[in-house]
Amino acid sequence: RRALNHELSELFNEMWEVDVNRFKPGKDYMIDLQGKAGAAQQGDSAVKDSAARHLFHYVNEERLKSIKTFATFISLLDNYETSTGVPEVVTPEEIAENNRFLDAILATKVMKVAHEFLIKKKLAKPNLADFKHQLYVIWFQLYSRKEGDRPDSCGFEHVFVGETRRGKEILGLHNWVQFYLQEKHNHIDYKGYVTRKNKTRPDKDDQVLSIQFSWKGPVKPIGSTFIGVSPEFEFALYTIIFLLAEERITRETVKIEEYELQLVVYRHWRHIGTAYPVLLSA
Repeated sequence: RRALNHELSELFNEMWEVDVNRFKPGKDYMIDLQGKAGAAQQGDSAVKDSAARHLFHYVNEERLKSIKTFATFISLLDNYETSTGVPEVVTPEEIAENNRFLDAILATKVMKVAHEFLIKKKLAKPNLADFKHQLYVIWFQLYSRKEGDRPDSCGFEHVFVGETRRGKEILGLHNWVQFYLQEKHNHIDYKGYVTRKNKTRPDKDDQVLSIQFSWKGPVKPIGSTFIGVSPEFEFALYTIIFLLAEERITRETVKIEEYELQLVVYRHWRHIGTAYPVLLSA
């Protein structure tokens, strides 16, 4: 296990504190963990289902719709072709939606804290328009998942929306709002929680979970995700780790609240390939 990064832990806790848009467990949403998921391989279509009910028992949708960062985030979720290898077509309206979302998150305290940190590290310019352009390139500029193919993916699509490969494999989809909305439309079937070695069972108040689910057919044996956090919090977190490192895969161990996490970020040249949290202990 890697040593705890104290500088990032302190920064991320400050961001956690100022994340006023975060949803509180038991108040803004309730989850129903049910049983422990069975063993599964990527792409299995039939696995033991240890959860007869949805993971999300309740989410305050009024609050989701009334907070600008969530509302603009939700408007982006239907902008993508799920299947890798199918070129993305980006309309002017979608570009406008991307910009509205970035404007909304850049107005938050969370992103201000992140931006100040990156300026100090000389990893971002002080000018907000420059920073916004930098975020656009990292998260929204299209690239191809396979060499030489046409652009079919971007960091935002992979991490927040999810993709499938040949209809057999689920890629990404590490966001709780997308999970909740897909589950509500019966596209996602939650199969149960996945435990970490040193914790027997997650708690309904845990805000980082490892779960198993199927999405439009194939099964994701283990997917980890923050629960309840705002889109700006995840965006800021992964952007910071991406900009601090140069290697293809970065793993930073941090402690946020009571959660000891490994934050994993893969780079795809100037863009994010994937990013997710791994719960080490809580």
